[in-house]
Amino acid sequence: MGERVKQPIGKLLIDKGVISEDQLRIALIEQKREREPLGKLLVGMGFVTEATIREALSENLNTQSADLNSLVVDAIALKLIPKDVAKRYSVFPIVYERDRDNLVLAMSNTSNIVALDQIHAMLVKGITITPLLVNDSDIARAIDQYYGFELSIDGILHEIETGDSSYLGTSDEYSHPMVRLIDALLADAVQNGASDVHFEPEQSFLRIRYRIDGILRQIRSLHKSYWPAMAVRLKVISNMNIAETRAPQDGRISIKFSGRQIDFRASAQPTTHGENFVLRVLDRQKGIVPLDGLGLAEHELDLLKLMIARPDGLILVTGPTGSGKTTTLYSILNHINTEAVNIMTLEDPVEYPMNMIRQTSVNESAKLGFADGIRSILRQDPDVILVGEIRDKETADMALAAAMTGHQVYSTLHTNSAVGAIPRLLDIGVIADVLAGNIIGIIAQRLVRRLCMHCREGFEADALERRLLGLAEEAPPATIYRAVGCERCAHQGYKGRVAIMELLKMNAELDEMVARRAAVRELRAAARAAGFRSLVDDGMRRVLQGATTIDEISRVVDLTDRLG
Repeated sequence: MGERVKQPIGKLLIDKGVISEDQLRIALIEQKREREPLGKLLVGMGFVTEATIREALSENLNTQSADLNSLVVDAIALKLIPKDVAKRYSVFPIVYERDRDNLVLAMSNTSNIVALDQIHAMLVKGITITPLLVNDSDIARAIDQYYGFELSIDGILHEIETGDSSYLGTSDEYSHPMVRLIDALLADAVQNGASDVHFEPEQSFLRIRYRIDGILRQIRSLHKSYWPAMAVRLKVISNMNIAETRAPQDGRISIKFSGRQIDFRASAQPTTHGENFVLRVLDRQKGIVPLDGLGLAEHELDLLKLMIARPDGLILVTGPTGSGKTTTLYSILNHINTEAVNIMTLEDPVEYPMNMIRQTSVNESAKLGFADGIRSILRQDPDVILVGEIRDKETADMALAAAMTGHQVYSTLHTNSAVGAIPRLLDIGVIADVLAGNIIGIIAQRLVRRLCMHCREGFEADALERRLLGLAEEAPPATIYRAVGCERCAHQGYKGRVAIMELLKMNAELDEMVARRAAVRELRAAARAAGFRSLVDDGMRRVLQGATTIDEISRVVDLTDRLG
């Protein structure tokens, strides 16, 4: 009986490519000596993680799995399933996805039809259930830990104000309302799709703002007396020094939310009214988009694939902070990430961990800058190198040296346009002859807010708008849209973001112009003659598609040239 169970798990993991025949052989030898379950041995040797084994087994049972450690709980989900029902059927509600009317439910036995039927009957009509496989002990611990406590932000604030914290005598850290308050705020930020969370102390109150779709929105104001304890909790979970309040600090937070891992990059900055905290949300699910999910026009997508296919040279992605440069680069790396290619990255810091890619965090204090990093990476036999950012002449020279010696190099640069990257590199001190012939192409991009499809309002473009859209006078009338605002988009008129891009593929003529340090105007004219479409052109394509508005495009790029 024991043997029959052991064999399928080893075979299953090999079939899924999780372990190799060699690793299974090592574990089976060990099993004869240790008499331990095969799965436990594989985890102990570091060949797989518990999560991977659970995923593989759950896929065999046609269901997904989750890990309840360091979980952030959804207060609404907990209200849907009473504690006695959770205990009776060994289930735990992880998150209620409002937009899809779906409850994600941890179950120790996902094929328990009776439990699922009973819970379905108990829920409001129309709510669907997504079961996740979790072991019994984790569910029992979660039920004891999270039920019976106030989990809504308002409820926790009321509890702190009234001092009604009868459970503070228990040893469980989670029972402290301040711990739950920070968890509830982080969960709320993730549910609202925030990219950054700002905790800003003022003279008499604490302001909390979320950056959603690139725009800051004030979410709450709390009395300033809450802030010292909140700041200490934030420092504890991001591994900062709680005693240090007069120097800037950086840290990282890792939590599980609705069954997936979400990281936050934390930064504390002393200000006149106390420490200012900003958390950058690093959601791996959003971090990597397939190439055809970037929203490029068909011609541009083909051009990008051509650029990626070239074996050596430098590809630059340019744009201001928060314009999605990292997402684009990760999407490209993900596209070329195979066993046949050795991809190595230098980042400041590593934002999204990726399988099979060797990622290194650049650390000035450890004396590993970008330039030194490239030098050491070149000894690691790479095919593709990602350099987080070109900031100075030394890094630029090293990146180009790597590109010249048969490597494909990707990097970012802060410039306004694709053509503008060339004078910027010359300005840093790169020699024009070195640039010519070694740059494959330059991508410039911006993020604009996407119109809410439920409330956008169509209208006919007037004469000025037609000029901005680049429509000829004899062209038929064009319908474009404006933002209105409804419940679904929190009355913003916009929901989500979309990238607008320009791709400059270098050719012999442009290389020759770079070598003789031609003016930007000449470079732009030559690129246009070769079919280059600018950010404004791509933005107007998005407006005509009905994805965004002219106002939104004008927020991120200069439209005055269109009227010239």
